[in-house]
Amino acid sequence: MLRLIENWIRSAVNETVDKAITRMVRDQYPESLAETVAATRKVGGVNVLEIAMRAAQGAPVARPLGSPLHFSPWEKLLFNPVHLCRFPTPENVPIATAVTIGRRARRPLTVAIPVMIAGMSFGGALSKRAKIALARAATAVGTATNTGEAGLLEEERVAARLLIGQFNRGGWLNDPEKYRRLDAIEIQLGQGAQGSTAQRTRARNIGPDYREAFGLAEGQDAVIHSRLPGVDSPEAFVQLVRRLRAETGVPVGVKLAATHHLERELAVALEAGVDFVTVDGAEGGTHGGAPTLQDDVGLPTLYAVARARDYLARQMATGDVSLIAAGGLITPGQMLKAMALGADAVYIGTAAVMAMIGDQAVEAVPFEPPTSLVVYTGKMTDKLDVDRAARNLQRFLNACVTEMEQVAVTLGRTALSDISRSDLCALDPVVARATGVQLGLVAPEEQHRLFPELFADLPRPHLPPLHEPPAEGPVPLQPVH
Repeated sequence: MLRLIENWIRSAVNETVDKAITRMVRDQYPESLAETVAATRKVGGVNVLEIAMRAAQGAPVARPLGSPLHFSPWEKLLFNPVHLCRFPTPENVPIATAVTIGRRARRPLTVAIPVMIAGMSFGGALSKRAKIALARAATAVGTATNTGEAGLLEEERVAARLLIGQFNRGGWLNDPEKYRRLDAIEIQLGQGAQGSTAQRTRARNIGPDYREAFGLAEGQDAVIHSRLPGVDSPEAFVQLVRRLRAETGVPVGVKLAATHHLERELAVALEAGVDFVTVDGAEGGTHGGAPTLQDDVGLPTLYAVARARDYLARQMATGDVSLIAAGGLITPGQMLKAMALGADAVYIGTAAVMAMIGDQAVEAVPFEPPTSLVVYTGKMTDKLDVDRAARNLQRFLNACVTEMEQVAVTLGRTALSDISRSDLCALDPVVARATGVQLGLVAPEEQHRLFPELFADLPRPHLPPLHEPPAEGPVPLQPVH
């Protein structure tokens, strides 16, 4: 009987597909579904969906997790393993992973690993359970988590041993009683996914716990202004930074959406005496932002990090001002490449949320998206197992750092912070020129000859003679430049 039913189903499906293909071939485009294939190929699947959403809603589409476009060509950079010119690190030598943020602050922030949890706010983005899970995972691996643009969530403060709080454009954490409880203060002026545009959460989407943490009245919207309240001039920003540093003693930094005006923005930040700068590239994620802000605004993370480090170096500020890279850093390789280009540490957001959800996504799919487990307005936030989510993220962070350590070994380095541009090569001349990384397509001594227009103003590499006589005794390990 089952065999008979199976044969009948196969026959019906075969006949239906045959008729559909025949009709698509014979009919003209205006009469065929094949038109959809061609149109979707031209416009793009995501754009087709968002056109329909804009038409149905008459408002900007709230796209989660940032742009699907890949602006930073991380795949055009590769690390250079060593064998003889410098020897790999022995396997019994530990790799140092700790990083100190804001060395000149009275109370610098030291994290055990250079990967921190990015600012994702309670209420405006994530649920309370998700924020607690992030904090617990960060504490378990010895790193810091970030409040995002929110008030001080007491449960997050308790769960996080190291908490970076955002002095934000909504004003919800800008009270001394709140920011004096932080381990570092990040003045939030913008983010990669939304620039410095204003944002509003309607009162109907704000629950009692949200109102309490933010200090909102019943029926009051939560508004993130385009400007930091009270800061309408560079001089006002300078005074704010100096006041916060004097009041708290913790590192005080600034978070900027990466921009082609980057050096001009950094000039004001350095004048203010910030302890760290967070540069959030155009690939940055968000709980839900307009596609145009995500796809068409900002500067890619790779180039922003390289430019910021170059500027800090020119101002002789690299020892005093820490650089934190953020925006679309998903893999351990991307994180480590950002550090090699000059970042002292990195933030991760989207990757952290995905790792946290991990095997719990099955609770939501196929009828709800996995993010419904963690976003504040999600339908299934009560289904998130906090302990399990924290363990997932803890394991993910440990795995990422282990992979970074493996790269350090093959580079002959003993600390992640020692990895630099000299440990990279580029596969693209433009990327090489923009980042100051040597082009891997030709030998170092050939780059000036074959690409004079790209490398004319770069110092020529100094290479020892090919048959240099061996030195007496053990061969010293020399750095590769």
